[in-house]
Amino acid sequence: MFDIKKCNRILLKVSGEALMGDKSFGQDHQIINKICTEIKELHDKNIQICLVVGGGNIFRGMSASKSGMERASADHMGMLATVINAIALQDALEKLSVPTRIQSAIPMTAICEPYIKRKAVRHMEKNRIVIFAAGTGNPFFTTDTAAALRAIEMSCDCLLKATQVDGVYDSDPKANIKAKKYNNITYSEVLSKDLKVMDASAISLAREHELPILVYSIKQDNELKRIFNGKGSFTIIN
Repeated sequence: MFDIKKCNRILLKVSGEALMGDKSFGQDHQIINKICTEIKELHDKNIQICLVVGGGNIFRGMSASKSGMERASADHMGMLATVINAIALQDALEKLSVPTRIQSAIPMTAICEPYIKRKAVRHMEKNRIVIFAAGTGNPFFTTDTAAALRAIEMSCDCLLKATQVDGVYDSDPKANIKAKKYNNITYSEVLSKDLKVMDASAISLAREHELPILVYSIKQDNELKRIFNGKGSFTIIN
């Protein structure tokens, strides 16, 4: 039986959309500060933390490719957007006296470290939060897949996926008030029911390596704290 309270090393996936709050574009720094304050509470409990951040609040490669842009170029622009968000998270965390390092899958050494697995693990062992930017560094892969990949590489106990709703539903709860929420669901069920919580490659990768995924709402105040106290509202995929 999965128990989140036994997790000592986690990866938190934060979407770009979560960082813009109620805005239609860009970053809401009050929201970023709120997210980082909750992360700090976990960090203060000596939980080793790494993050993967999306870039959809600034640029979405898939949307741009549908408008006619070459897909690889569009995806690379999206990766750069994740670096902008990573810097914003780093700034907010370090203002809370939380040591951080950004590692980018696309080398840009004037801004952050290149992704090096051993170095990232060592940072976490030294109680630093590592923020992984630029996805996997490859076009055609989402930051969901990057989150699953990095969580496995870092030997994380769990991947936490912060979304706009408090778990996984059988249909969109914003459009269907009768949508059923799952408290627990298997990887295979997520794939067979085509539930859109994460892309199929991320779910498949997690299933292959038996990485539990916890899906919760980033909009609920202090939800991370409640979850790690055995409360809160969420869905476990395992």
